[in-house]
Amino acid sequence: MATEGAASSGPPASSGVMDKGLKKGAIGYVSNVVIGVASTAPAYSLATTLGAIVLVTGVGVHAPAVLLVAFIPMFLVAGAYRYFNKADPDAGTTFAWTTRAFGPSTGWMNGWAIFLADVVVMVSLSDIAAEYTFKLFGFTELGESKAAIIVAAVLWIMLMTWICYRGIELSARLQSALLGVEVAILIIFSVVALVKVYGGSVHPLHAEVESHQVVYHSIKPTLDWFNPFAMKFSDLFVALLIGFFIYWGWDSGVAVNEESRDPAEGPGKAAVVSTILLVVIYVIVTAAAQSYHGTKFLGDNESDVLNALGKEVLGGTLNKLLIITVLTSASASTQTTILPTARTTLSMAHWKAVTSLLARVHKRFLTPTVSTIGFGALSIVFTVVILLLSESVLLDSISAVGFPICFYYGFTGIACAVYYRKELTKSVRNFLVLGAGPMIGGLAMFAVFYKAAVYYGHQENVSSKEILGITLPLWMGVGGMFLGLIIMLFSRPIFKEFFSRKREVAPPGILEHPIEVIPAPVDF
Repeated sequence: MATEGAASSGPPASSGVMDKGLKKGAIGYVSNVVIGVASTAPAYSLATTLGAIVLVTGVGVHAPAVLLVAFIPMFLVAGAYRYFNKADPDAGTTFAWTTRAFGPSTGWMNGWAIFLADVVVMVSLSDIAAEYTFKLFGFTELGESKAAIIVAAVLWIMLMTWICYRGIELSARLQSALLGVEVAILIIFSVVALVKVYGGSVHPLHAEVESHQVVYHSIKPTLDWFNPFAMKFSDLFVALLIGFFIYWGWDSGVAVNEESRDPAEGPGKAAVVSTILLVVIYVIVTAAAQSYHGTKFLGDNESDVLNALGKEVLGGTLNKLLIITVLTSASASTQTTILPTARTTLSMAHWKAVTSLLARVHKRFLTPTVSTIGFGALSIVFTVVILLLSESVLLDSISAVGFPICFYYGFTGIACAVYYRKELTKSVRNFLVLGAGPMIGGLAMFAVFYKAAVYYGHQENVSSKEILGITLPLWMGVGGMFLGLIIMLFSRPIFKEFFSRKREVAPPGILEHPIEVIPAPVDF
């Protein structure tokens, strides 16, 4: 394992990436794509947030349009990931890249944003994995017990932490299997739903919601569903924060770049391909879901959309398939949340931005040890605390995650243009793919950050009660970022070497030449 003596104290990107002791060439391009798509947890994301999107004022049937618009800045930022990764395939990704472009303080805060987002999202991921485990086996009473949910959530985190600890190949193989099941079942659900809608075999559903009788009808998709201009701009902006959450995670395929067979090319391309695959999946499933019983049904079942629809679309027996797909989705994403976070903190340790303990790598498995186990343990503590508070806290945590997501995606997009600034005028293509595209994507992220902060700052737009006059999404999302700022300021005198780094610019020709990996000079 590398000690802090192996830290990268400032060689430019053109000199190569410091070897962190991870296993080289362990996974291929397909695994990069699989990890990127699986990390977003398509089934879980749709099950827990689709209802919230249609409930945003002015959105309704235009949920597919929201997901189409959310895809655009994601795709542009994915381009930034691709070209940054060509110059600097560092497992720290945004942390390393924004450090080079903007300096150590900005880089540290982006590393913190990745860490914060992953810790917060682990609550909802493990909660859903626990809940759907009980649903799958018919343990209804356990599924309604907070104690049982907490125990099962902790066990899921422990299991996925262990898998990540045992090696990247095991993680990649498991992800391929889980994602294959997930996508197949989502396709089956969408096809059956649309066939029934167009075939006229969907009967009105009578249900009692909050002591009122409600009748849900099916509606056939129209082109207007996909038209973002059919909504008010302000309503679209609010819905985009949730849309960004649904797409978030594709960058995990880049975080394992140092363990990939083509570290400078494969992971970056996988990021772009992942976003394209996701928009296709999301738009099709969303259209199928809301066409079956309308948007009111989705809103009335916002915490569990796919399970509620599955009983209607696939029937009691086949509905087990949707339960399985949400379960595999949440559990797979739990694993792929641990993977990039452990590699971000590993990279930060090698750059001497945090304690060298986080730089330790297992001699046999070649995976981060302290970073992986430490993140798993912290996730357990945070999950238990949040689940003990209330379920409304859990719902608001999903909104809170959007703030650090917008922060580090936004900085990545803008940093790409800044880092490659001397390359932008060399060709129209360079200007577009290295400058304008990533910059627009990044600025869009920050615009949504601001709009969402205003929206979720009002009590009527959140589920839980205010604390000291501030809503919980702001406490966890924006407040979490301020906590990182405080920790960073206290870290400056301790990690002087890192915080004395200078900003860098892309060396000439960096995109045309392969990246060299510099062996770690010191071993335990």
